[in-house]
Amino acid sequence: MSENLKDAMANCDEPFVMEKIQEMLDSGISAEVIVDVCNAGMIALGERFDHGDAFIPDLMLGGMIMKKVMLKLQPLMTSENDNAASRKTIIIGTVQHDIHDIGKDITAMVFRSSGFNVIDLGVDVSPEQFIEGIRIHRPHVLGMSLLLTTCYKSVMDTMEAIRNANLRNSVKICVGGAAASELMAKSAGIDFYAKTAIEGLTWAAVNS
Repeated sequence: MSENLKDAMANCDEPFVMEKIQEMLDSGISAEVIVDVCNAGMIALGERFDHGDAFIPDLMLGGMIMKKVMLKLQPLMTSENDNAASRKTIIIGTVQHDIHDIGKDITAMVFRSSGFNVIDLGVDVSPEQFIEGIRIHRPHVLGMSLLLTTCYKSVMDTMEAIRNANLRNSVKICVGGAAASELMAKSAGIDFYAKTAIEGLTWAAVNS
């Protein structure tokens, strides 16, 4: 059942996705598990794009479907870490020169549903804005999102600015999005690369 849902997400088959989600809920599968499967489908869609089997409109459609999925599942999501997470704050934003918000918005919803206080800085967030956010909100976690590979420098510039402001040791930092990778995180000195919103949440709940 989960593989069918993953494939449907990867192929942007909205009617089948919504039907399968309801079937899984009716069979007792948790909302968290379903979100994880849908995220895997989004990753597969990204791989289709990388291989030339899908295009920008497909990515946009997939993101719209994922937003609908989250609107349906968010009220049903719980977390074993609710009590601890409720005391934690995450700042999240799409890095400078990137205006894509679908992945960021989905991640923000996942964290909110698990009790985190989410400060969403929006898109095209400059290093200075990230720094201001850290100083004002004193978050446990900072999340950076990027879809465009051309914005790799924005990630590096933000990390450099955070270090120069002597704030690096005050916050755990993760990165995610279609243009992010384990190699990027390691090169930039970022604590964690999250392939999915659920993966990021699991890491943040334990490590922040």
